[in-house]
Amino acid sequence: MRLNRYFWWIIGAIVLGYLAIMVYVRVDNEPQIQASRYQQWRSHYVVKLPHHQALVNANAGQGRTRIALSEGQGYGMLITVAAAQRGLATRADFQRFVNYYLAHRDRHQGQATALMAWRQYYSPTGQLVKQNSHSATDGDLMIAQALLQAERQWPGHGYQRLAKRLLMAILRFEYNPTTHALTVGNWARPRTAAGRLFRTSDVMPTAFDEFYRATGDSRWHQIKHTMLKRLNQLSHQHASGLVPDFAYLTTHGATPVKPQTVEGNHDGHYAGNACRVPLMLAKSQDPLAVDTEQRLLRFFDHQATLWAGYTLTGRPLHHYQAASVTAPIFAAVSAHKNEGYDALFVRSRSVVERPLPTNSYYGATLTTLVVLWQ
Repeated sequence: MRLNRYFWWIIGAIVLGYLAIMVYVRVDNEPQIQASRYQQWRSHYVVKLPHHQALVNANAGQGRTRIALSEGQGYGMLITVAAAQRGLATRADFQRFVNYYLAHRDRHQGQATALMAWRQYYSPTGQLVKQNSHSATDGDLMIAQALLQAERQWPGHGYQRLAKRLLMAILRFEYNPTTHALTVGNWARPRTAAGRLFRTSDVMPTAFDEFYRATGDSRWHQIKHTMLKRLNQLSHQHASGLVPDFAYLTTHGATPVKPQTVEGNHDGHYAGNACRVPLMLAKSQDPLAVDTEQRLLRFFDHQATLWAGYTLTGRPLHHYQAASVTAPIFAAVSAHKNEGYDALFVRSRSVVERPLPTNSYYGATLTTLVVLWQ
């Protein structure tokens, strides 16, 4: 019996030593990984256009048609500011994304707005073929956040003024004053069922704090509290702590939507939108954000493999892995060091150690953002 205990003590010491080495490797290699992933992402997914514009191609590696999304532009702008903070990008790089956003703002009911039209298609020769009307709130939020960060990086170039205009438009066209939460886009009118739709990855507490500081509008505090509370309520509905891509808001709570309500069969599962939640909550100190994040981390800590999505009861949706799921988990566990998630850190870190895929915009972009936000 004593020999058996000694054996397991040796194994434990080896594991702890390995984890410690991994942490040191992370510290030593972080600048090189950041530079490498940013250059890979930029070369594969960023397309320069005439008139000093640039888009993030969401269809890279999938076909010759180029597709730009407001979400992708938001990611691109956040990535470029973070890269600039590390000497990897310039203001000119960022301005190309700004110019594209300005050239593709949405018209709502015939009225020009500061919101971005959510999708554009380009021919293989670079000609704009089609622009979808309406907005997507997640893209607008990230663009506004990036503009505020750019103002701090390059003061005096008007980025805060643009951000304030966009934030005013979000509150006018993408906010439901009855639920005190953001809608999923300007097409979801507050008095309709669509106006009660709740995209869980739109809960961005640190961004909401930035928006309040920039505008002084107390609605951003209310939005932060309400959306964090509804997200936390969804997390507590299942022992897994997982939250769905979309839910319907009720007077005092939220209910996961049924399949095919918004985007597809996985609308009510932890899938392509909810996978961003760990990243969005990672740096928030709000108690509701911390509680939701910890519930998610405890679930993933008990998973031998991090699969590409789950039902809310914790059953894998697919038996393959996806960087879009793993990268946000790595961001969350990195923000909660020394809290008992060392093994999960090692499992999730593999996503940033591998070269970026060249045909998966979503996973590659989230991975790049996570790497640069470390």
